[in-house]
Amino acid sequence: MMMMRTAMRVAAVLLMAGAAAAARAQYAVGADVSFLADAERQGVVFTDHGKPDDVLEMLHAHHYNWVRLRLFVNPAASEDKLPNDLPYTIALAQRAKRLGFRFLLDLHYSDTWADPGKQFTPAAWSALKHKQLVEQVFVYTREMVAAFAQAGVQPEMVQVGNEITHGMLWPDGKLPDNWDNLADLLKAGIAGVRAGATGAKPKIMIHIERSGSYDEAVSFFDNLIQRHVPFDVMGLSYYPFWHGDTVHLRATLHDLALKYRRPIVVVETAANWTPSGDGMKKEFAETPEGQRDFLAAVDAAVRAIPQGLGAGVFWWEPAVPPGPIAGRGLFDEQHRALPALGVFDGEK
Repeated sequence: MMMMRTAMRVAAVLLMAGAAAAARAQYAVGADVSFLADAERQGVVFTDHGKPDDVLEMLHAHHYNWVRLRLFVNPAASEDKLPNDLPYTIALAQRAKRLGFRFLLDLHYSDTWADPGKQFTPAAWSALKHKQLVEQVFVYTREMVAAFAQAGVQPEMVQVGNEITHGMLWPDGKLPDNWDNLADLLKAGIAGVRAGATGAKPKIMIHIERSGSYDEAVSFFDNLIQRHVPFDVMGLSYYPFWHGDTVHLRATLHDLALKYRRPIVVVETAANWTPSGDGMKKEFAETPEGQRDFLAAVDAAVRAIPQGLGAGVFWWEPAVPPGPIAGRGLFDEQHRALPALGVFDGEK
């Protein structure tokens, strides 16, 4: 009997060790590289240890295993003239897949940036009534996912909407007044992902940005669940200048995991390596070393989520053209890799 109990304890330890190893293998060390090809087109050459290299090769060497790519409906119709249309995004996904990266597709359902402060309906969809808009979301999503699948780069995960804390496709899906409309739109997008995919179906992420406010995050996800919106992964943005310090982040992630028992990804995070000049008190210095320590702290907060539900962290964005968000990138003004790029060098 004693030998049997010992054998059972050993087996339990081995099972736990195996589960922990599996969780580590699945953990997403990610980067949103949606601006990368645009930066390269502008002649930016990125270097690591003094040597020019493809940023995707650099990320791979530093143990990143996922990329995230955004997609706009028709960016040419927007004044911003952002590069992220279907051909551009497929080409980046193909580069990443050749190196073995997994791929998270970020559908904005807009011709331009969609975030908590704005969710512009695409110009070509602006006259559609609710039922027509729901059908359009389904058709568009199905066609986009099918296009990636046909190009050999079907995403492993799809965000149906980007930072949709206040809804999407305004005014039809704007919150708090139109929860039922938003649920219809999300269900249509999720059905479109499944209809367009071949073989294994991508996981579905719902992405908001309330990483510093547990109550607001709960209000959002409770409303979705009450309306039977099916999803697999909870995505949160975490920017310290908007969402507070990492103590608040840890508390929010911990409590959301215990309430919902779903995997959680910090799918956007960043901090400056150079002074932002915003006058705000910072938990981490706005220096290359401070940026590195910030990323390590965010990663530690995600890995500390109970029951192994911390599923990954993504930097937004490491490699960008010169401009206002370059101070949050992982390369300096001469496009040399910063210390934060090496945070995951100990990964196996």
